[in-house]
Amino acid sequence: MTKAADAVAVAGRESYARIVAALIRVTGDWTLAEDCAQEALTLAVERWPRDGVPANPGGWLMTTARNRAVDVLRRATVERRKLRDLALLTEPEPAPAGTEGDVVDDRLRLIFTCCHPALALEARVALTLRTVAGVPTADIARAFLVTESTMTRRLTRAKTKIATAGIPYRVPTGSALVERLPGVLAVLYLLFTRGYDADGEPAFADEAIRLTRLLDQLMPEQPEVAGLLALFLLHDSRRAARRDADGNLLTLDEQDRSRWDQAAVAEGLSLLDRAGHGPYALQGRIAACHATARTAADTDWPAIAGWYDQLALIRPTPVVRLNRAVAHGFAYGPATGLALVAEARAGGGLDGYPPALAAEAELTARQGDPVRAAALFRAAADVVGSAAERCALLRRAAGLAG
Repeated sequence: MTKAADAVAVAGRESYARIVAALIRVTGDWTLAEDCAQEALTLAVERWPRDGVPANPGGWLMTTARNRAVDVLRRATVERRKLRDLALLTEPEPAPAGTEGDVVDDRLRLIFTCCHPALALEARVALTLRTVAGVPTADIARAFLVTESTMTRRLTRAKTKIATAGIPYRVPTGSALVERLPGVLAVLYLLFTRGYDADGEPAFADEAIRLTRLLDQLMPEQPEVAGLLALFLLHDSRRAARRDADGNLLTLDEQDRSRWDQAAVAEGLSLLDRAGHGPYALQGRIAACHATARTAADTDWPAIAGWYDQLALIRPTPVVRLNRAVAHGFAYGPATGLALVAEARAGGGLDGYPPALAAEAELTARQGDPVRAAALFRAAADVVGSAAERCALLRRAAGLAG
């Protein structure tokens, strides 16, 4: 039973967005696509423990969802063309259709559809998280500080607007492609972050990298696409070294750098050659400073501080300013860093933000006050949402107390 349930969970994470995207392409009905994908998962929960896990779980889910859509459309007497289109859906992956070429797949089309400027920015992000990343509506509601029922209504309105406004399910061309690019990059960044977070699902990070590769092939002249892909690869290169044998989260200076994926590092560095100096490219250059340091002591903190100076000029968010403060603290001394942390927190935008407390704690420890630093690490642990991060913060506090 456990093996079958685990297989359903894995197949759902890996295939849900692909199934929904494929069904939306051929039916144009968002609700039908999501309902059929969910019903396929429900049937898997019922049948796989009894019949065994199929050899191709994702293909089984695609076929089941497709068949369910055929049944619904047939009963609703939908035009024969859509039924013929549905019959072309094969497992495990539907072939991309359209005039954009083989570089584009259904999920990339879906992201561009979700990011249409006719939708409010909040609706674009929420709809993409729900449809592409499969994030539960309750989790999206918590992120936007609204009730689940309110978020459900917002998602419904967004999908209705796509249908009534006739927003095409395709990757745009010409100026429309460039205009919609920033929203798409932001969504891909969110998708990667959801997979790379301490308690995240790695499949989301993999999907973000795959889709960004497609986008880079589609738009090789756009430096920020290359910068975003470089950023993803340089961060993801550390995946195998982020936890110890007991599953504890490790900081950069604790990681075994021999386990870093050097092929991913090399590819990320090569992408930076054409990445320009946009916000994602600058973050990629910061990641490159870490990726190329043979040891933690070899890290070029003055260079990182310089890149953060540039990033703060074009994206002066509280989080960027906080990270800049930490970089300056490591480069030029903890007193400098703590002063900049205080500046970053002055506006109140970082109140209750665990990394702000952890940053102050780390710089305080480096300044020689382990008692206050341990208290700050414990305070950060009290408000952090990730179990893995909570354990890491408490372990750091205990080390200082000891």
